[in-house]
Amino acid sequence: MSEQGFRTESDSMGELQVPAEALYGAQTQRAVDNFAISGLPMPRRFIQALGRVKASTAQANQSLGDLDAAIAGAITQAAERVAEGEHDAQFPVDVFQTGSGTSSNMNANEVIARLATESLGSPVHPNDHVNMSQSSNDVIPTAIHVAATLACAEELLPALDHLAATLERRAEDLNDVTTTGRTHLMDAMPVTLGQSIGGWAFQIRQGEVRIRSAMERVRALAQGGTAVGTGINARPKFADAVAAALTERSGVSFYPTPNRFEGLSTQDAAVELSGQLKTVAVSLMKISNDLRWMNSGPLAGLGEIALPALQPGSSIMPGKVNPVIPEAVAQVCAQVIGNDTTITIAGQSGNFQLNVMLPVVAHNLLESISLLANASTALADRAVAGFSVNRERLEAALGRNPILVTALNTEIGYELGAKIAKRAYAEGRPLMDLAREMTDLSDDELERLLDPRALTAGGIPGAD
Repeated sequence: MSEQGFRTESDSMGELQVPAEALYGAQTQRAVDNFAISGLPMPRRFIQALGRVKASTAQANQSLGDLDAAIAGAITQAAERVAEGEHDAQFPVDVFQTGSGTSSNMNANEVIARLATESLGSPVHPNDHVNMSQSSNDVIPTAIHVAATLACAEELLPALDHLAATLERRAEDLNDVTTTGRTHLMDAMPVTLGQSIGGWAFQIRQGEVRIRSAMERVRALAQGGTAVGTGINARPKFADAVAAALTERSGVSFYPTPNRFEGLSTQDAAVELSGQLKTVAVSLMKISNDLRWMNSGPLAGLGEIALPALQPGSSIMPGKVNPVIPEAVAQVCAQVIGNDTTITIAGQSGNFQLNVMLPVVAHNLLESISLLANASTALADRAVAGFSVNRERLEAALGRNPILVTALNTEIGYELGAKIAKRAYAEGRPLMDLAREMTDLSDDELERLLDPRALTAGGIPGAD
């Protein structure tokens, strides 16, 4: 060891200096030196999945008679410590690295081998033991799929369910509140707040369905394909054994991909999942913008609802309060949509037997899942659950809405209805007054046909 706190390590390319306290070795250090690009390490979820993959491959190799039980046990124990996050600081390789993720795979091999050697008291080799029956080319796609599946199952789907349930509860509570509908941001026929919010809830429920569907393909693992998909240096039963071990370890059912060449050369399942995440982002953006519009004002805007006041809204205008949660959620949505573009480009970057943008797929996919989960929870708890409704303002606007004349179409026709609406707008008079003057309908008939609450049920007004 040198006086500067480094030790000398060597690999097939020669010697180099590694920090004395580092658990990793020469190949990780070369990656740290080569890829000083973003300062972003691989995501925690990815390192967790990588540890679980390495533990499961060790178990599989032992069960097939290829790895000594003591060595397999030491590797498994060390890999589980990695999965649990004990050694995240030992994974410094930048996201923007070699496209196969070989540097991250070797990083894991070196750290786990060092921990296993210390535990066992005899050498455990990063390639011959930790990486037995594997290649970076099947380990990294497998880790991406495992990480994304577990992140969706443990973070995103529960958060979306919570948001949908919160919206459904508010929809039920506010189904008696009738308001002016809007199309093209212009006054339209009435709806209830419950109907509008119920539409938002259904958007989120559909997002859950879409993500669960995509997860079916993401649960397929490339492990066992090794370098090019042929399975060279791995036993025929290795893929099944690894999938079984990962299933037992995670509680989520994984299975070997039906076609290992597709599993190594493409990221189609990740692209599909990212597309569904983008759809959820589009839904959240729509909901957030509707909330912002309804909350706008409170005097010069719509002022139909008041979102919870969470913090001062201006450094210069005292008393101003802004819709900060919907704004933050909208920014998340923009990021997720951008991430999807990156993943789309990365997904088509498979050349023959290998995709060569795997690390950036992992980074963006896992970031999108985490952002959407956190944003959904914030939107549910800090915006949707606590907004209040300005019923007086809603009723006043509804009573002045000339578009309600649409309900008279079956009685008086479109042309006369248009004349009534235009006069009501021009003269600023209630629709009921103009309808009395310009039609032969009685007051009872007009009140029945123009009842805003009844109009939210659809159909022909006044018909059985």
